[in-house]
Amino acid sequence: LISEVESPSGEERFNQFMQKLGKKPNSKNLDLNNCALSTADVTELASLLPFLPDLEEISLSWNGCVGGTLKALTVHLHHVNLLKALRLNNCRLTAEDVTSLGEALEIVPQLEELDLSWNGNIGGKLSLLTKKLQKGCKIKLLKMTDCNLTAKDGESLAEMLNMMPNLEVLDLSINKHIGCSMKVIAQDLKNVPGLKELNLHMCGLKQDSLQGLDPALQHLAKLRKLDISCNKEIGGGFKDSTAHLASLKNLEVLDLHQCCVTEEDMTVLSQVIPLLSSLQELNLSSNKNVGLSCDPLLGRLRFLPKLKSVAISNCGLGEESFSSLAEAALHLPELEILDLSWNKCVGGNLKLLLGALKLATEIQVLRLSSCNLVAEDLALLMLLTQDGHLARLQKLDLSYNNNISDEGWVIFCQGLAVFKELSELDVSLRPSSCRDCGTWFSELLAALTKLPALAELGMQRWVLSESQRKQLESFNQDNKRNIRFD
Repeated sequence: LISEVESPSGEERFNQFMQKLGKKPNSKNLDLNNCALSTADVTELASLLPFLPDLEEISLSWNGCVGGTLKALTVHLHHVNLLKALRLNNCRLTAEDVTSLGEALEIVPQLEELDLSWNGNIGGKLSLLTKKLQKGCKIKLLKMTDCNLTAKDGESLAEMLNMMPNLEVLDLSINKHIGCSMKVIAQDLKNVPGLKELNLHMCGLKQDSLQGLDPALQHLAKLRKLDISCNKEIGGGFKDSTAHLASLKNLEVLDLHQCCVTEEDMTVLSQVIPLLSSLQELNLSSNKNVGLSCDPLLGRLRFLPKLKSVAISNCGLGEESFSSLAEAALHLPELEILDLSWNKCVGGNLKLLLGALKLATEIQVLRLSSCNLVAEDLALLMLLTQDGHLARLQKLDLSYNNNISDEGWVIFCQGLAVFKELSELDVSLRPSSCRDCGTWFSELLAALTKLPALAELGMQRWVLSESQRKQLESFNQDNKRNIRFD
């Protein structure tokens, strides 16, 4: 028999366990994300919890074997009553696991973060989680992305909001059936006045869901991020549901992409969005009426000088609306990200943006994919660089612009080396296309060697000769870059 003196201590056992998984031991943060844990590993980990009294974070995400074994772990959570974060993303949790977790919540009174995203079996069983939830619990972050939540779960979630007065982040994205109970949930949002982020992306919201949500916004004065994107059936509902949106004076991020907004919606949004004085990020992409509407929303962006990111890809912009945007952009000195992709009117008219791009000294991301660009547009872009503009550019997307001539690409590649901070560049052609690399390839290769930060290069559908392929492979011989070509 091994004597007690010779047997390894709890700390040594923990160190050995972490070493076996290729992880560095940390007495406060147990990070076992994507470690291919086995059932035996989970059982062994549970036996080690009594030796980790200072543990504050447990992350077991992307370990499918956790599903069905969680109880072995939760019965020992009383040993780590300082626990603040528990992350169980994509662990294939079962109904029994949810019950065990619900029972354990009362023995981790300091818990502030609970992430159960990507566990589809939680759907219909959320009530099992609320049974032992203590009123006034300290949870600040609750994430349930893609958990297959049902309308009945929405009622359980409303009950949970009554128990979580400190909640700051609520993420229910990609739960397509939760929209049916949004009115019920919205009524209890008044119980979380400190909420800073509300993510309802792809939640099956309808016009009446939006009407139910709007009154709740008056209680969320601290809200900084509101995402109601990819809810196509709320289109037409904004005209009756924005009374309290303008009151969100601290809102920094508003995401309305792919919401099928109508012209009537645009009339209202044109009046409301310019009043969001703290707004830094605005995403209106994939809403055709943004460009077709005669109401001057894009022109009124000038009243939002703190804007750092504007995404209006695939918005059906016409020359008039693009011109309004270009004029407004002159008043956005902090702009870092501009996405104009899939707006054909930009081609041949990029000169309208030159004034704004000269003033936007912070611009880091410029996306002009499928914009019908021509050689003249690239020449104007490179003209800016000669004057020292766009010096901080990190990501440039020029893909799917098949009308640019070889001469245009030569001009572009000759000036490309000035983008010293560029990390991503995409010049790919459309999927249905196929075109030989012209004389510009040698110019491109020469420029690439002068771009130390480049990590991603897309040039798909360009036909490369064998020698050109070898040159690219030689350039990337250390495999530090992701170069995509056919």
